[in-house]
Amino acid sequence: MPADRPFLTDPTPDGTHGNGAVPPALFDLAVNRAAAALRGLRPAQPDAALAAWHARTRFARRVPLDAVKAALAAKPAGECHWAGGEAGGWQPGRAPFP
Repeated sequence: MPADRPFLTDPTPDGTHGNGAVPPALFDLAVNRAAAALRGLRPAQPDAALAAWHARTRFARRVPLDAVKAALAAKPAGECHWAGGEAGGWQPGRAPFP
């Protein structure tokens, strides 16, 4: 975890798995916010920064971290957003909801 950013909870493997079904809108929000966080932070270690973001973001903890990472790994270049829940994909343009 980055030493220069105080987080309330440390990322642990126990908190990286969601428990239950994830509504499509929540999944979209988690992926889009994670992409924005990584874009804003520009971390040297994206996996560590993503784990810290996931641990401290209350709504994101309902979405499995591995699913967020998989969606981010498929992100194309340019401005785009995730839509369609877990079965969705990257769409051109900005997300309609921040």
